[in-house]
Amino acid sequence: MKIATLVVDDEPIARHAVIRLLHDDPDIELLGECGDGLSASQAIRERSPDLVFLDIQMPGITGIDVVGTIGASRMPATVFVTAYEQYAVRAFEANAVDYLVKPFSRERFAETLRRAKARLGTRVSTGEGGAAIQQVLDALRRRDGYLERVPVRIDEQVQFVDVGDIVWIKANRNVVELHLADRVHELRETMTSLAERLDPKQFARVHRSAIINVRRVRSIHPWFNGHHVVTMDTGQKLRMSRYQQDAFMKLVSTKPLRDAD
Repeated sequence: MKIATLVVDDEPIARHAVIRLLHDDPDIELLGECGDGLSASQAIRERSPDLVFLDIQMPGITGIDVVGTIGASRMPATVFVTAYEQYAVRAFEANAVDYLVKPFSRERFAETLRRAKARLGTRVSTGEGGAAIQQVLDALRRRDGYLERVPVRIDEQVQFVDVGDIVWIKANRNVVELHLADRVHELRETMTSLAERLDPKQFARVHRSAIINVRRVRSIHPWFNGHHVVTMDTGQKLRMSRYQQDAFMKLVSTKPLRDAD
């Protein structure tokens, strides 16, 4: 069976270079090409490719955002395409994820494609590919700094939520819920992974299943057995674990709470 392949890059020259080389391989069935992250997310969901060549540095919705929208465990075998940046290359190599650095030679492309083919069956059967992709993205996100916006899927669109609009975050099995003042979005990511990407000066974990936006706190009240209740500016009340209390109180003592309306 042929390998159904999708090519994603916002630069037409780079995109066509990959397509031209893929046409030379009889094992490849080209599903199509995408010039932006939104159409890429839709194509991956709708066409379920076996292999995707995914550019990381795209304006708006980046390759990292595409993976975040789909979910690393649901991504097809992925070859990341990037401009030269040594930190990114080290992250790819450490996790045995296939990558191409622009500009690449025909020989380098052939080697990458050979490795992708060899790993394709293993990734599909064991899920190790998804874990490796997630580790790479975690490393790249740490390099890029803390999140300012979070991509969320709404019907067939990907929209961005400013982190300042998030009131609190709830862990719910394999997803996290982003609670805003007037709506809730689901994100396919673990609480631990998301917490690492949020500014600790703005977000605090008050329970193993809850993270709050400190700037949206209205008040904190003692409860019992060393616990406290945190009231958000929306009126939502959340229990704060006594194990998180010391770190949280140290955090809010240096930043004024939002006044009640």
